[in-house]
Amino acid sequence: MAEEEKKAPKKIVPKKYPMPEQKPEERVHNFNEVPVGQDAQTAILEAQRCLQCKRGPNRKLCMDGCPVEIDIPAFIKKTQEGNFEEAIKIIREKQNLPAVCGRVCPYENQCEGLCIVGKKNEPVGIGRLERFLADWERNEQKHGKIELPAPTGKKIAVVGGGPAGLTVAGDLARIGHKVTIFEALQYCGGVLIYGIPEFRLPKEIVRSEVDYIRRSGVEIHNDYVIGKLDTVDDLLKEYDVVFVGTGAGLPDWTNLPGENLNGILSANEYLTRVNLMKGYRFPEYDTPIRVGERVVTIGGGNVAMDCARTSLRLGCKESVILYRRSDAELPARREEVHHAKDEGVRFELLAAPLEFIGDDCGNVRQVKAIRMQLGEPDASGRRRPIKIPGSEFLIDAQTVLIAIGQSPNPLVPMTTPDLKTTKEGTIAVDSEGRTSKKGVFAGGDIASGAATVILAMGDGKRAAKAMHKYLTEDPSWPSPEVFEKLSCEM
Repeated sequence: MAEEEKKAPKKIVPKKYPMPEQKPEERVHNFNEVPVGQDAQTAILEAQRCLQCKRGPNRKLCMDGCPVEIDIPAFIKKTQEGNFEEAIKIIREKQNLPAVCGRVCPYENQCEGLCIVGKKNEPVGIGRLERFLADWERNEQKHGKIELPAPTGKKIAVVGGGPAGLTVAGDLARIGHKVTIFEALQYCGGVLIYGIPEFRLPKEIVRSEVDYIRRSGVEIHNDYVIGKLDTVDDLLKEYDVVFVGTGAGLPDWTNLPGENLNGILSANEYLTRVNLMKGYRFPEYDTPIRVGERVVTIGGGNVAMDCARTSLRLGCKESVILYRRSDAELPARREEVHHAKDEGVRFELLAAPLEFIGDDCGNVRQVKAIRMQLGEPDASGRRRPIKIPGSEFLIDAQTVLIAIGQSPNPLVPMTTPDLKTTKEGTIAVDSEGRTSKKGVFAGGDIASGAATVILAMGDGKRAAKAMHKYLTEDPSWPSPEVFEKLSCEM
């Protein structure tokens, strides 16, 4: 090829196009969504930063980092062309909750973490594009009629309407199986509804995505607690298979002295009262919630950031994060840490609580804490925090929020005696989501322990494939020894 005919290398815009958002001084006084979304022209420009890379024997692409296997280069190509309708169709082939994942997925550690553009510049804003397309579809009312195949005659029960359960339900309904979701709360969505605040994930977005699942033919029973009204064994009398996706809704506690004082709440209770029960709109809604002048949140993950930022919006004068490692080890997404700092959350890093001190009426008044330093990495790969003797100090607090993790919901395992669990309380599953009980699959946080929304959805997709295979091709099941070993290993 002549030199003049060679294609000039593409000039890359080094940074992502900005995401418009509310100013910090405004947003701390409301619960409206912080990023307001990009317009169509900006989305096209962002998509044009993509190089449309090809896979190679030793070259991973963005889509290799996606737990639900979206063909990311293909939908970005359609976005570059301005063909948003085809772009969102490509996403919907693999993804039941794009508007949700476009807001809360940890892209930096997944698809964007493998973006070739990101090797020397900022990666392509894949998450922002997914959000834009899902919002465009909803705003333009392009959902349309969902074409479904002929019914297969198979019936499937899904226990839990969180990200894993919704994914299983949507995937199996679209290949002709009759699916019913049993959800314990009055709304489907799980942590999307009760855990993540409105300013990070508006509930109308979740309801719209759940409506899409319902229009796929899925029947939903809310306020239906499996383990109380019926058991898994009861479901197996009526359904061909059962999927358990009941999540990790049991809060972890510090077990430090004084933790039972008034004003100390788990992050689960606090966020549920605010998000699900609309405590932030008291007295319009009957959920009073008092925070006082200073709120101390124990923990450093996304849930801790949600608690700290929510407290500012509820009117506290100072919101403090108490975390035992340094800024570099904070497990929360950097975007959430950035937003929290912008809004005025104070980070008390390399510090851990020792006890909670109350007044004569049993209300929490102070947190006694101690300074820490970092030692060698522990099993998690993060540097181990070590107490510095003699460095104790006090922090005044009228409310303390415990956000150090969640454990699996124990109700279904407790009422299904032949379901093997691990020492952590998760349901033991093989690589296809099969449990020790034939015909019962499980996935999401109840099987993996507390993780992200997109990882729960990935579990749901794998389980849906395995359930379809079990129903139509191969009804074999692993031997009991497999699950005996799994329950001991985990």
